[in-house]
Amino acid sequence: MKSFVWIIIVILIFSVTLPESLQQEKLEQEKSNEIILSDNELILIFSVSVSVVVGIFLYLARHLFSRKKDDYEKATFASQKNRDYEKYHSEWSSDDYRFDTNNERNDEEFKKSLHNSSLPNYYEILGVPKDATQEDIKVRFRSLAKEWHPDKNKGKMADKKMIEINKAYEVLSDDKRRKSYDKFLNVS
Repeated sequence: MKSFVWIIIVILIFSVTLPESLQQEKLEQEKSNEIILSDNELILIFSVSVSVVVGIFLYLARHLFSRKKDDYEKATFASQKNRDYEKYHSEWSSDDYRFDTNNERNDEEFKKSLHNSSLPNYYEILGVPKDATQEDIKVRFRSLAKEWHPDKNKGKMADKKMIEINKAYEVLSDDKRRKSYDKFLNVS
């Protein structure tokens, strides 16, 4: 910005100190209603217009030059490497952060399902073995989500299948809920 101010000051000083001959030529031009500009005047007009355009650009782009990166932009996350992650996960939720779930509520949910003999086998829904790691479950969930997402799969069962897949992943990706689920799955 300082250089922009200096350019304007130099142009103003130059325009004030025009030789008298140029000023007399201006008076003659005004009388004849013709605009005839000398080379020096054209250079002056061009330099003023360029400096105005550059000044407007600098003013509009000032936040790009002075902006500092925050901690999120400096860090490298797995989601930045895997673009599919952003398609199937909200920015408001994360695999690493979960709300504190009440184990009693989870147990109650599984007890009701077991009592109604409607406790689904989430391992079969995701197609993973019971001793699968969290990474295996996550990879399998993502591949099934790509396959059955209603935007990609226009079948009639896509919505129901996606709900089942999401519920299975929700239970199996949380260690506490998975232990509780395994306890009730072994009983049935």
